[in-house]
Amino acid sequence: MLRIFLRIINALHMKWLQRFSPEKFVKALGVKFGKQCRFINVSSGTFGSEPYLIRLGNHVTVGGEVRMMTHDGGVWIFRDRDESVDVIAPIKIGNNVFIGQRAMILPGVEIGDNCVIGAGAIVTRDIPSGYVAVGIPARCLKTTDEYWESIQQQQMHTKQMGREQKKEYLEEHFFGKAA
Repeated sequence: MLRIFLRIINALHMKWLQRFSPEKFVKALGVKFGKQCRFINVSSGTFGSEPYLIRLGNHVTVGGEVRMMTHDGGVWIFRDRDESVDVIAPIKIGNNVFIGQRAMILPGVEIGDNCVIGAGAIVTRDIPSGYVAVGIPARCLKTTDEYWESIQQQQMHTKQMGREQKKEYLEEHFFGKAA
């Protein structure tokens, strides 16, 4: 009875951490990560069955509904040949990386420093430092320097604005005064 009670308390604690302290939640799962990391809407499923095999550098954003898989579940079909078969590999993410919403990172992948992984991308192989990777499977689209150049005409400096001020500014910018 005590064991069941402790499991319930632990599950409630993990749910609380997940919502109110994502960094502590991710650390409790066993993921190793550096400084200034952001975890957006993460769950225990974000980091697969071996979260302790995932390493994130400094200044990494993991977007909502991202999946990092360290285990190839497909080998299950070979369990009648060898019931101990497993294919497991770590995932390593460098420094200053943004992983967009619903991206998937497969076992054994390494993503270098200064990378952007586009929303919905499925990363099946290593991504070298300094690239934007998108698609299924993910391919390097451009360098991050080319990405920086391409956004120069579009960027807006709204970070220091309050919520209402930002809303007014953006509505006026996109829809004019009559917004």
